[in-house]
Amino acid sequence: MSEGRTNSNLGLMLKDLLKERSLSMRKLSELTDIDTATISRIINGKRKARPEHLQKFASYLGVPFSELFAAAGYDIKKQQDKPDSDIHASVDSIQTVLESANLYDKDFSLASVKQKLANYEQYTQTDEGKDTILNSFGEKVQKVGSIGPFISHLKEMYEKFRLKNGTPAELTLIGSALIYFIIPVDVIPDYTFPIGYLDDAMAVQLVINLVSMKERGSMKS
Repeated sequence: MSEGRTNSNLGLMLKDLLKERSLSMRKLSELTDIDTATISRIINGKRKARPEHLQKFASYLGVPFSELFAAAGYDIKKQQDKPDSDIHASVDSIQTVLESANLYDKDFSLASVKQKLANYEQYTQTDEGKDTILNSFGEKVQKVGSIGPFISHLKEMYEKFRLKNGTPAELTLIGSALIYFIIPVDVIPDYTFPIGYLDDAMAVQLVINLVSMKERGSMKS
């Protein structure tokens, strides 16, 4: 898909959304704090929308992030379609994407994701952490929309956590991945959508691997 065609798709979608909600570009500018001229250029295909623009549009127009980002031509489907790929190779791939997109200037590393998960393991064991998972997971999934296979893994994890289907150690690990997904400030902030959800997918895969290792260990013992 060419950039011109992609921008046209996004422009048509934004025009329809503004019409449905009886909003002018000027009013959208006031809501999003994005210059009216910038919005006009994006809608008319004269400028490519940046992820932060699309995040604000999605929030104030009430549509899933994924729909606008797909219309704008941001494609991370290939990375998400390989949830079982080598994690170290995925880290290199994510870092390359971040650098080329000029979206994030901090080194992305496997250690940084693991550290966040370790921190969330402790939080998961508190009443506040458990309540956060049970009360906020559904809302976050609805807000994000369906953007890849890792969402289905998260839904399975949530059901296990909700039903307490696992050992305490396994549920703590699962809870850490759920908290990682729910809380917007992680290694790659969610405002850099769709790039911002790549580390969530990696966190999910790390936890899946760890839980699988624990299950194999319990079967041997």
